[in-house]
Amino acid sequence: MARPKNTTETVQITLSATPQVKELLEELSRSGFYGKNAADTALVLLKEKIRDLQRDGQAPSPQFNQAK
Repeated sequence: MARPKNTTETVQITLSATPQVKELLEELSRSGFYGKNAADTALVLLKEKIRDLQRDGQAPSPQFNQAK
């Protein structure tokens, strides 16, 4: 089944990693649990780590505009 289209605005970034990191990301993506490829898996793991940092007070939480 196809994923629904992302309605959140996104920007593309480029990361450089060692061959070992790429291999590990590809291995993790084989199960489909983290993503369908190395890039998807890297995004899921990055967002997971950012949430951990926010929870621990080590990174700012997003500020949402509130309608008045």
